[in-house]
Amino acid sequence: MINLLFVCSRNQLRSPTAEAIWRRRPGFSARSAGTSPHARRPISAHDLRWADVIFVMEAKHQQRLRAQFARLLLHTPLHCLDIPDDYACMDPALMALLEARVGACLAEGVGPGA
Repeated sequence: MINLLFVCSRNQLRSPTAEAIWRRRPGFSARSAGTSPHARRPISAHDLRWADVIFVMEAKHQQRLRAQFARLLLHTPLHCLDIPDDYACMDPALMALLEARVGACLAEGVGPGA
């Protein structure tokens, strides 16, 4: 089982959509969290320790994680999907984008031991 962590700002639109898509896939477990202290589910050190692969929606999320949790990220692949906050939760266009970008990363073998 590969643990996928999806991160956006407030954990309301993009990352929960990604979690919903990937937790249904065989061989994957998925969670989502936000970098804002006002997120529906704020990111924690526990989330980062759990994750085999971390996907952030924008570069600012990657920067925030590296600033706050640098040591915990040393051995975990962290990928920026470059998906702007322009979509509603479960928007079909967002779902297609997430499937394509996350799928491409996973196909390149970004999981544990890759």
